[in-house]
Amino acid sequence: MSAATVPARAAAPEARPVSPAPRRRGPSQGSFLRHRALYLMALPGIVYFLVFKYAPMGGLVIAFQDYMPFLGIGGSTWVGFDHFVRLFTEDTFAMLLRNTLVISLLLLVFAFPVPIVLALLLNELRGKYFKRTVQSVIYLPHFLSWVIVVSIFYVLLSTDGGSVNNLIVAAGGEPVPFLTDPDWLRPMYVGQEIWKGAGWGTIVYLAAMTAVDVQLYEAAELDGAGRLRQSWHITLPAIRPTIIVMFILAIGDFLELGFEHMFLVMNSLNREVGEIFDTYVYTAGIQNGQLSYAAAVGLFKGLVGLLLVIMANRLAKRFGEEGVY
Repeated sequence: MSAATVPARAAAPEARPVSPAPRRRGPSQGSFLRHRALYLMALPGIVYFLVFKYAPMGGLVIAFQDYMPFLGIGGSTWVGFDHFVRLFTEDTFAMLLRNTLVISLLLLVFAFPVPIVLALLLNELRGKYFKRTVQSVIYLPHFLSWVIVVSIFYVLLSTDGGSVNNLIVAAGGEPVPFLTDPDWLRPMYVGQEIWKGAGWGTIVYLAAMTAVDVQLYEAAELDGAGRLRQSWHITLPAIRPTIIVMFILAIGDFLELGFEHMFLVMNSLNREVGEIFDTYVYTAGIQNGQLSYAAAVGLFKGLVGLLLVIMANRLAKRFGEEGVY
């Protein structure tokens, strides 16, 4: 074979300069830029909590001082745990703890399940316009202030021309002092909480029910399950994580019943069963000017709530639920 017929060896390809790899953004930076609209929408809420929730925590230092407003935090005397010792040794502590725990337990037993039951009932309504009407009616009390709510019940339950007592008298009975009888304070308080907040509480559970697969209901219906069994075996297990989260949040507010509602329904005749930590903080701090002692009571409530949330969250995780965090 001649040299002319030998195929020429392919020339080696020229080496090209390798361009540097494009610089990638970190996951946090990329996530922030990708969801910047959501972060912008959340900014007012974040600022609110920073300014009105976290920044005031610095003032809790007065719980360990004999705080004098004209001296300020820097010039007030440091007393350590004296205010906490006073709180736990006073005779009023047992009454405050008993009243707060009893009312909180009543709210958990009677008020907490009501939004769940209402959401299940609303979920079974098929008429779109009727369902929206019912929702609007039960949502309405949430937008009323406690002053209006308590005033409505005052007009209904008053012994002097109240509608309920007029019906009792017309039926041959004696007027019942609902507003002053200590035995009626707690049932009236729980009833007002249910009437005002139950409808609004259904929003969370109705939103959770929208995620339930409709095919599950169709399959259960083919198997002969009625509405009650479908709610028990499909709807309730589907919203169970939401119920657990709401329950943990309710446990966190176990000692935080709120000042305004109890202050409006309480009077000198039912104070023994109505005085709670929130009203006591107002009495000691605002009326009597014992700011450091009131701060110690508030700090005690907050710490108890924090411990209850941690315990409830761990218990939920032990049973296989997600919990709050």
